Amino acid sequence: MGDVAVGARSGHDGEEHRGRPAGSAVPAADSAVTSGSDSGAAEDDRVTGEHTTADDQGPGGTTRAPKKPRSFWKELPILIGIALVLALLIKTFLVQAFSIPSDSMQNTLQQGDRVLVDKLTPWFGSEPERGEVVVFHDPGNWLRGEPTPDPNALQTFLSWIGLMPSVEEKDLIKRVIGVGGDTVECKGTGPLKVNGKALNEPYVFPGNTPCSNDDQGGQFKVKVPQGYIWVMGDHRQNSRDSRYNQGEKYHGMVPVKEVVGRAIVKAWPIDRWGTLPVPDTFDQNGLNP
Repeated sequence: MGDVAVGARSGHDGEEHRGRPAGSAVPAADSAVTSGSDSGAAEDDRVTGEHTTADDQGPGGTTRAPKKPRSFWKELPILIGIALVLALLIKTFLVQAFSIPSDSMQNTLQQGDRVLVDKLTPWFGSEPERGEVVVFHDPGNWLRGEPTPDPNALQTFLSWIGLMPSVEEKDLIKRVIGVGGDTVECKGTGPLKVNGKALNEPYVFPGNTPCSNDDQGGQFKVKVPQGYIWVMGDHRQNSRDSRYNQGEKYHGMVPVKEVVGRAIVKAWPIDRWGTLPVPDTFDQNGLNP
């Protein structure tokens, strides 16, 4: 694994040492090492009166057997174990990959895209903000009737350690529209308003209207409680989001504690790589209540 420091041999064979009684030993070098070469002698030779033992020789000048390097195949399981532990720690505390299973976030995200989700900042108290794309656990049967993925054992294991996108069927991905204290409303076909301010939404799927003109949840005015968020898909006419779950446990709201993290990067396929920034419309003046 690392470079081995080789001790330099002190003294010169056959050299006559003055003032030393016959039969006295050649002094040992004082912990001298060479950098990448064992051909030169140590510069600082000190007389200690001790018997000389070179690094490559045993007592009495016998040759010491060199240490045999550990076999690669013996080290491989250790390396794999370390890699798995690191991958699990990264997935648990830093970042996790998720696969997009539907078209509800088009065209921002396409079905089959892989995104990387930041899981670190929530550990430091960061909460979702307006305009962010977030992954969250199903807060109350939003996914009823959806087909259940059936991954094999290998896919499940690789997903568990974070080397493959999550196959957890109980996670959703939407855009945060309102946070605790906000009033979110939509009438007719739009625009969507937050605290009375109209949003300019270029991310909405082409041909869609910001609001859906129906009596199933497309028309609404809600106040978001503290500790919750209101989320909507970018494909407004093809997204079962907060609007259409107002009859569920949290009345369409998503508890902040159920948020896994913010999607920050489209990582795959490579030709769709890109970041997921907060749109400028959420930075307009007067948006805060």
